[in-house]
Amino acid sequence: MASTSAPALSLSKLDFPFLSSQRKMRIAPLSLTISKGNLHQFQMPGRISKFDGSRSNGFVLFSSVSGQIEANNAPEVQVQSSFWNWKGYSIRYQHAGNSGPALVLVHGFGANSDHWRKNISVLARAHRVYSIDLIGYGYSDKPNPRQFGESPFYTFDTWATQINEFCIDVVKDEAFFICNSIGGLVGLQAAFMEPQICKGLMLINISLRMLHIKKQPWFGRPLIKSFQNLLRNTAVGKYFFKAVATPESVRNILRQCYHDTSQVTDELVEKILLPGLEPGAVDVFLEFICYSDGPLPEELLPKVKCPVLIAWGDKDPWEPIELGRAYGNFESVEDFVVLPNVGHCPQDEAPDLVNPLVESFVARHAALSSSIS
Repeated sequence: MASTSAPALSLSKLDFPFLSSQRKMRIAPLSLTISKGNLHQFQMPGRISKFDGSRSNGFVLFSSVSGQIEANNAPEVQVQSSFWNWKGYSIRYQHAGNSGPALVLVHGFGANSDHWRKNISVLARAHRVYSIDLIGYGYSDKPNPRQFGESPFYTFDTWATQINEFCIDVVKDEAFFICNSIGGLVGLQAAFMEPQICKGLMLINISLRMLHIKKQPWFGRPLIKSFQNLLRNTAVGKYFFKAVATPESVRNILRQCYHDTSQVTDELVEKILLPGLEPGAVDVFLEFICYSDGPLPEELLPKVKCPVLIAWGDKDPWEPIELGRAYGNFESVEDFVVLPNVGHCPQDEAPDLVNPLVESFVARHAALSSSIS
């Protein structure tokens, strides 16, 4: 286990017997649309994929997906919660499944591993599934960012290092990273930093980071910095957090980003809210909403070596699909999948769309990796 007293790990120098240096095979880019009424038919507008399947009338039928759908009749796998000591910090994670490729599920801003509660047990029927609370979120420790001085602590570098070392210490294997929202930046950064660990990335409504300083006009940047200092260094920030951290406010925020608002249940509100009331949560919240630096998706996508699939709920009001489609043009991105009538958190709002897509993506690349290793 990683700890504060242990020497720093040089991940790139570790010997991974399970890795293959020739595991990647380039797949033709593909634009897909999935609907709830036809989970295993993917529309192919003019570009041919090398996937194992059969084509008919512009659609391709993937045997791996239909096979997984049949398997969904099997009983759910038991999900367990555990804690991992990372650099002296307690990190909560959930896990299920004893065989198959490893999956690490990475949540978004303000969420935690419970946001994958509709996915873990289903995916664990054929995979080893781990859903982790990033440090500062959920029931992981929340060190005060001010103790680190001027250097920001809650950054994509920090969380990417956490994910990579989690794969070494706990998963003990390479893994597929399945990520939502800001978690997509964490997965991309982790895959860039230690490419030998990540077998593939699925980015679900990845954050466009529209508040990033590089995306603001030059004349607006001083104003943004002033507002961030107001939130971090005065009582205004804690007053703002207090107003947001209530059941009614959390419910209203979720109803904004979920297209199917019937999925915003009392259970979901509780899963999101309660960890946010833990000691230290307010400082983490304010630190991150004032973090407008760091990488952008368009900067990291050209740098990753593993296959990438992007899925996007087309009713996301926070991350418009019209802007997200541009990410499908990067060479590393093999598919851009449209999830119709779904908002910002498809894994929770529409797990019946997302789970088969994860299964198909992982099965495809696990098979490719085995065949060329």
